[in-house]
Formats: sequence, C-alpha cells, structure tokens
Amino acid sequence: MRWALVKVCLAVTAMVVVAFAVPLGLVVKEMARDRAFSNAERRAAAVAPALSITTERDQLERVVASAGSDTEMAVHIPAVDGRAAVDIGRRRAAGEDIATVRKLGRASTTEVPGGSTLLQPVALSSGAIAVVEVYVPESEVSNGVGTAWAVLAAVGVALVVGSVAVADRLGVRMVRPAQRLAEGAHDLGEGKLGARVPEEGPTELRLAAVAFNSMADQVVQLLANERELAADLSHRLRTPLTVLRLNAASLGEGPAAEQTREAVAQLEREVDTIIRTAREAKPQTAAAGPGAGCDAAEVVRERMEFWSALAEDEGRKWRLAGVERPVRIPVARADLAAALDALLGNVFRHTPEGTAFAVDVHNGDDAVIVLVSDAGPGIPDPEAAMARGRGSGADGSTGLGLDIVRRLAEATGGDVRIGSSVLGGTEVRIWIQLDGRQPVRRGHRGAVRRRRPGKLVSTFNRPRSLP
Repeated sequence: MRWALVKVCLAVTAMVVVAFAVPLGLVVKEMARDRAFSNAERRAAAVAPALSITTERDQLERVVASAGSDTEMAVHIPAVDGRAAVDIGRRRAAGEDIATVRKLGRASTTEVPGGSTLLQPVALSSGAIAVVEVYVPESEVSNGVGTAWAVLAAVGVALVVGSVAVADRLGVRMVRPAQRLAEGAHDLGEGKLGARVPEEGPTELRLAAVAFNSMADQVVQLLANERELAADLSHRLRTPLTVLRLNAASLGEGPAAEQTREAVAQLEREVDTIIRTAREAKPQTAAAGPGAGCDAAEVVRERMEFWSALAEDEGRKWRLAGVERPVRIPVARADLAAALDALLGNVFRHTPEGTAFAVDVHNGDDAVIVLVSDAGPGIPDPEAAMARGRGSGADGSTGLGLDIVRRLAEATGGDVRIGSSVLGGTEVRIWIQLDGRQPVRRGHRGAVRRRRPGKLVSTFNRPRSLP
C-alpha cells in the first residue's frame, strides 16, 4: 500500500509538472525571441530618420555606426535617378528577400547562417524604398532561455521529490497501523491473548483497531469463562469423591478395598489437576437475571439430607436452622448447591471425624445470610484462605471452594467473611444481597450488624446448642 501510494503520487505530480513546465518553457523561449527582434526593430528605427533626410554614404555610415556595429546592421539603397545602388554594412540576407520586402513595403524576417535578420523597409525622400537589415544572432534569440528552463526543471524535480516524500509519510501513517493490526491478529492467532493494537491512525484503521481489541477482550473473556466453568464443574466432583473416599475407608482391609481406595485417590488427584489447570482465568460470575433464583431453604434441606448420612457414619453432630419457611434468593439452584457442597465438603475434609457442624439461614428484608460453622481447629489465616489459588495448604486443596462461594455472593452484591464460631472452629458467613446493594460491614471476626428501619438486625456469634 505504501509503495502504491508513492507511485500514484509520483505519476500525478509528474503529469502536473509536464503539463505546466513544457508550455511555460515554450513561452519563455518565445518571449526571448520577441525581445531580441524588438531590440532589432528599435535599432532599425534609429536609422530611418537619417534615410529620410540623406542618402550620402559617409553620413549613413556614421548613423549605422552610432546605432550598432556595421557587422550586425546593413542599409540597402536602390539605384535612383541614375545613381548607383548603395550597400552599407555587411549583407547577410539574400537579394530576393530584400527585393520582396522592398516590393511589399512591410518588415520581414529571414533565416541566415548563425541566426536571423530583420528586414525593415524605409521610404526615402525620392519615393524609393530602402531596406535596413539588422542581424539577430542565435545566441541573442536564446539568451536566458537555458537558465529559465533549468529553473523550471529544478522546480519540477523539487515538486516531484516533495510529493514523493509526503506520499511516503502518508503511506507510513496508513501502513504502520495496518501492519500492527496484522501483527496483533497473528499474535492472537498464535495464542498470545494479551495481544492488543494501538488505537491510532486514520479513522478507518482506528475503528478497525478498536474492533480488534474488543474482539480480543471477548475472546479472553470467553476463554476465561470456559476455564472457570471447567474448574467449577470439576470442583463439584469433589462432593461425590468425598462420599466415595469415606465409603472406601469403611471397607476394611483386603485387596479389593485397597484397590478401591487407590482408585478414589487417583481420581481425586486427577480432579485436582483439572482444577489447577483450568483456574488460570480471571473469575467471572454474572448476577442472576430478573425472575431467576431458587428457594434457599429447600436447597439447604436437600444438601443437608445428603451430608447427614456421611455425618452419621463419622459420628458428627449437626444442626440445621432457619429453613422452616421458603427463602427466595437471586441465585441459581445449582450454584447455591455447589457453594454449600464446597463448604460442607471442606468441613468433612479438613476436620477430624466426630467434629460437629451447623448450618443456619437468616432471612431479612434486603439480604439472606447463610452460616456454615464447625467445631474444628479453625483457619489460621482467613484472608489467605479467601485468596483464590491459596487453598488451605493441605493435600487435595485447590483453593477453589471458597472462591466459588465468594463469587456467588458477590454476584448479588453481597460478600463472604470467615470468622470464629461459638463451636470453637470456623464460621463462614455468606451474605446474599436481595436488592443488589453492597452490604455495610461493621465489627470483626465474622460479626456483622445491619441497622435500618424494618431491616435485618443480627449478630452471628451468639451461642448455639447442638442436639
């Protein structure tokens, strides 16, 4: 594109230069010729008064000498009244040309070796016609023409060079953004998801760069969502794997039992590998749209029914509260179930057998709070546990469970906090906002108060009792 633009500009400029320089050069040449013959006419006119007065040779020679060199001027007087013809100066024109001018009575020019001559007729007092011949050399006719043509040529070359330089700069301005756009597309095609192009250059290329960057952002977001979905789906496999692991532990000794436990352990490692591989994308959770959601009480009862069987096998006491009435929340049923499974799975995975736990649901006008607490050893660093990818540091922990819970709460404008429960272990509080506003945080260690007229007012570190 750059060289094409330069070639077009070169061709157009050359045509313009030729169209103007050639006629102008011809005009300059014609003006120089007119100037030379005008000077010759003035010199011839200087001799005419003397010819009208006298035809004496001596006097005419002095007049010719004063008007110009006798090698460039000549006077031809015809024979009159028995007097012989008189020729003063050097004659260059042919006799026929002189006779023709004398006969026609008007000035004429004729070509002679080395230049041209001007033949000017002059009437004598006797009525005869004398002819004044003025020689105009070729050098005088072309005087200044070469210089003028050189100037025109230099101006033409300068115009061509300037137009090529301007076209080249314009071409670079157009081509460079296009090259960057092509390089960005190539990098993106090779998997370099951070490839972006500067949004500069002509309007069309700038719009193309904006569209490319927007497309690249969408590709990155789509890939991130796909990885996020793969990680979340893989993490949901942890729940049935936990059941299999616990059941395998109760099989006792024997080759079949050992093989079952090894297979479960291998499956857990593979799931952890999938989660760690897919978790590189930035988390992205969209809030549920109008009309979407589920009954939190129903989902909590359903998941507790599942986990209660495992709790009975391990001798864990548990308690469920706040699920007597429907509790509507703007969260998909599968997402809430996955979040509860992640928290309860952590209780079973990271606390000793026999450790008690509880799930409480608190319903307010603008928020629903779900509390999952246990009597285990607790979490030494809650902030680190909430950081995606940190995990608990134990084998088999991917750090994704709490991240799933956090994204679910933040999708509604709520949040998740970790504190100490009255049972002596960890308490995870999920604040699910019903109106999309950010919660007001006060207190510490999981204690949250929300004071508004007619709104939920609670402190979640009150004593609890288990059956």
